[in-house]
Amino acid sequence: MAARIVTFQRAQKPCLRRLSFMSSNSSRRPLDSMNRRELLGGSGALIGGALAGMAFQSGHAAAQQKSPAKSAGAAKPPNYDPPVVQVKAGKLRGFRNGKTFTFLGIPYAEAERFELPRPVKPWDGVKNAQVWGPVCPIPAMTMPGIDEFVFPHRYWLENEHCQVLNVWTQSLDPKAKKPVMVWMHGGGFTNGSSMESYAYDGKNLSEFGDVVVVSLNHRLNILGTLDLSAYGAQYEKSRYTGTADLVAALQWVQENIEAFGGDPGNVTIFGQSGGGGKVVRMMHMPVAKGLFHRVVAQSGGNLTYRDTKPAESIKAQQMIAAATLKNLNLSGNQIDQLKKVPYHDLIAAGTAALRSVAKELGRQNMSWEVIADDDYVMREFCDWADEIPLIAGTVFSEQFGTLHRGDGRKNEWSQQEIEANLKAAFGDKKDEIVAEFKKAFPRMKVQDVLYFANSSRPGVKNLLARKLERSKKPVYNYIFCYEAPVNGGITAFHCSEIAFIFHNIGEPQLKIATGATPEAFALQDKVSRAWVNFARSGDPNQPGLVWKPYTVADPQTMVFNLVSECYALRDDKLVSLMPVQRRG
Repeated sequence: MAARIVTFQRAQKPCLRRLSFMSSNSSRRPLDSMNRRELLGGSGALIGGALAGMAFQSGHAAAQQKSPAKSAGAAKPPNYDPPVVQVKAGKLRGFRNGKTFTFLGIPYAEAERFELPRPVKPWDGVKNAQVWGPVCPIPAMTMPGIDEFVFPHRYWLENEHCQVLNVWTQSLDPKAKKPVMVWMHGGGFTNGSSMESYAYDGKNLSEFGDVVVVSLNHRLNILGTLDLSAYGAQYEKSRYTGTADLVAALQWVQENIEAFGGDPGNVTIFGQSGGGGKVVRMMHMPVAKGLFHRVVAQSGGNLTYRDTKPAESIKAQQMIAAATLKNLNLSGNQIDQLKKVPYHDLIAAGTAALRSVAKELGRQNMSWEVIADDDYVMREFCDWADEIPLIAGTVFSEQFGTLHRGDGRKNEWSQQEIEANLKAAFGDKKDEIVAEFKKAFPRMKVQDVLYFANSSRPGVKNLLARKLERSKKPVYNYIFCYEAPVNGGITAFHCSEIAFIFHNIGEPQLKIATGATPEAFALQDKVSRAWVNFARSGDPNQPGLVWKPYTVADPQTMVFNLVSECYALRDDKLVSLMPVQRRG
């Protein structure tokens, strides 16, 4: 068998990577196209690594293999009998890891390519739910990201039939009525999965907060957004298939979560980066009414459709579809053949179409995105969203910090070096910017202003202001500022808050980024508790940490750091003075 080379490429979003395989005499193929012999023979390292990545989830397996002590006074061994639950479509077998019942890869919908999801067909017997389900195919990659050492990723088998979700819970009593927290992953509408990061594992969050945690996969990129509505009623909503998957998952939660001890009347959706945009988008969708009750948008809540023009957006999307067909040498009369095109040929044609249409329209670039047509997705929040409380925020550096610029010495700079670097970055505005930074962030080092993601804050504040225009519920703002104690100090980077929220900072794969110090664990408890309390009641406050609602006049903001505090963070002038941040 010819040798294979593992190749990587930088993802569109910094929170995603993917492995693909090349043979010396074949084109790149997704994992699901390789047979078992090829996988085991040529990819042992990958599969071994993936399985090792699951070890912390299924540590019960090792305990099952050990013989119990045979002394007369030995304690009764834990009950590791696989739990079985009954959902609408049939029975599921999960596993118990410590106190947590875990169910993975549960099908919540099914669909043909470019068509809306439909309910899963019932099955006989007991379906296994002990292994991750397939993830949506994503564009091939050839390089690792520079953040991989502090935010490592997991890779898994890809399949277009990726409408699966995962559940972690402390009870299988249908009457338990525990709060439900549904996680939507990042990666925009191009990349990502529910298990790509070790930080996403829901076991510890479920145990810490006594909540039911759900995460899900859905269709992405060309599979989730290609607009084929010009080619027949069958494809009328094809541009929304990925978003419709999200709605289908929330509908599944409403119909089935009681079997996992959850309360369908108390569902919080939360997501980061692209996932933050997804949870906000749900408030723009009439079909999502009643499916959730609170929203947390992390580093991705700057989505706004208010100023978009539906007709222009739809036209651009249809131009992309036409160019994709042309690149595949297909006519409009051959649209059904598009379902048979291998994914990597399809995404290559679609990516080329994005570039050509962007050039034709005079845009710098275009991406796979969900547009507002004022029908399926509204430009304004739906009326019922007035009753939805919201948390939205960012992290200090996002994608502009020391991690991405390689400035690992900032905490070792002399005063002379600090002054020189500030002068080089801000010129004659240096003193004014430093003064405003000290007002906004009095506990941070002055050189940290060089890595402040000033371009991210206005979008989130705009989201909060729009929500407040008619909202009957409070909104809350935060900024996560914890500095990773590695490489001389890495300012809070895009994704760095996730492990704290999921209560996973002590996991071996995440300790580099979190430090796993006593101070970090204390911060983790505060952050995770705020999210859990919000999910439970709509109020993130906790003993010893007051978090006041945000208003435009009084922009109360929770600053999460080694010393966490809530105050009126007035950084508009600072943001306006600073040059637009660009990735290093």
